Amino acid sequence: MIKNKGLLFCVLIMLSLFATGCGHKEGENIKAGYEAIGQSDYQGALLCFEKAVVSGEDLELAYRGTGITYLGMADYPNAIAAFERALDNGGIFAGDLERDINFYMATALYKNGQPQEALALFDAIIESDKKNAQAYFFRGRILIEQDDYEGGIYNFEKAIEHSDDVHTVKLDIYEVLKENGYESKGREYLDQMLTEGGRLTDYQQGVIYFYLEDYDNARTHLEIAKQSEKKNLSQIIYMLGRTYEQLGDNNYAGVLYSEYLKNNPEDVRILNQLGLCRLAAGDTDEAIHAFEDALGLGDSTMTQTLRYNQIVAYEYAGDFAKAKSLIAVYVAAYPDDEEAKREAEFLKSR
Repeated sequence: MIKNKGLLFCVLIMLSLFATGCGHKEGENIKAGYEAIGQSDYQGALLCFEKAVVSGEDLELAYRGTGITYLGMADYPNAIAAFERALDNGGIFAGDLERDINFYMATALYKNGQPQEALALFDAIIESDKKNAQAYFFRGRILIEQDDYEGGIYNFEKAIEHSDDVHTVKLDIYEVLKENGYESKGREYLDQMLTEGGRLTDYQQGVIYFYLEDYDNARTHLEIAKQSEKKNLSQIIYMLGRTYEQLGDNNYAGVLYSEYLKNNPEDVRILNQLGLCRLAAGDTDEAIHAFEDALGLGDSTMTQTLRYNQIVAYEYAGDFAKAKSLIAVYVAAYPDDEEAKREAEFLKSR
């Protein structure tokens, strides 16, 4: 089975990226480091933050940047250590910057398989900021994944109550609920958005209809959004292409992705979707090409997904020797992926 997982937690890497907090000043190296993160140049970012530490720039900001960099590289132990050092170099009284660092550290703890420690940090964040919608949302997500349905829904409702962007939060909640076996509850949030009124963008309406499996209405609204909502174009193309795929028009979906990539060749998620689209159409060579182009961009947030899809593409192409060699390396790197272990067993017989 091919992988096409959401990137909800990866969005955190870009949240509050340039927030410095009261009394903090970015030095030249710190500023360059955050700019490198924005370009997914993680090795360059680490070098900048190392220079910032050596040259005596703001240590709290430098270690915060180091932690965000390691988070982007999926190196969670080093991310946690860096965030701890950032807090060690903070002021006596915790403020917005310290809360921000704790938020990132909670994310790293969660991704490192330490959900209880992450929950404790989210608890502390909410204790100091009872209107922090993001903290409520991520606490709800963890609780839902731990089968605490009532606790998860309570936190999701608090996230909605305190959010400045209720529609986006409800869409994110739907994704989490669907992933964890509560799609019927998630659809209630979608229905609320359509029936309660309020200003929905065409993109938002398109996504709602997509999740409700009304692909004709989804296409109509997403096509309008493609012409009118340029600031969100990557996400629009992603959802519009997936809509055409559901409508059985893989060829046009592929055209959409390819046209977009001409001007945005480093959009890893669209490259992955192009690969999936080509694979569904039986064009394994083009699928492999798309996945390998995406891997070459070095975006660690998508590496696991891309490596798995690359293996499946070689399998579909009949190159079992290549697929076997890649799956062996993959399983060693991601030993907890049960699906990959089953795939490896299947390939042994080929």
